Amino acid sequence: MPKFITTDNFEETVKNSAKPVLIDFYADWCGPCKMIAPEIEELESEMGDKAVFCKINVDDAESIALSLGIDAIPTIIIFKNGSEAARSVGLVSKDQLAAKLGELL
Repeated sequence: MPKFITTDNFEETVKNSAKPVLIDFYADWCGPCKMIAPEIEELESEMGDKAVFCKINVDDAESIALSLGIDAIPTIIIFKNGSEAARSVGLVSKDQLAAKLGELL
C-alpha cells in the first residue's frame, strides 16, 4: 500500500529518495481517484522495489497541492532526484503509469 505523505514528511520523502517517487494526489470524495487507486497498488506490487509509491490527500495537504499547481484530481506526479519528471492528470491506466515510470529508471 502506498505511503501517505503530509506537509510534515513531503520534503524528506521526495527530496531524499534515491529512487523515483510516484505520488497520487487524490481526495476521498473523488470517484476517479477511487478507480485509479487499485491500479497504483498493482503497479506498486510489480515495481515497488524500483520506486517509492505515495499518496497525498489534497484536502489535508492543500499547501503542497497548491505549490505544485494541482488543479484537478487524480493527478499523478513522478519525481526523480527531487524534481518533477512526469505528470498525468485524470484517469490513466496502470500500463501508462508503468511506461512513464520505466522511462525514469
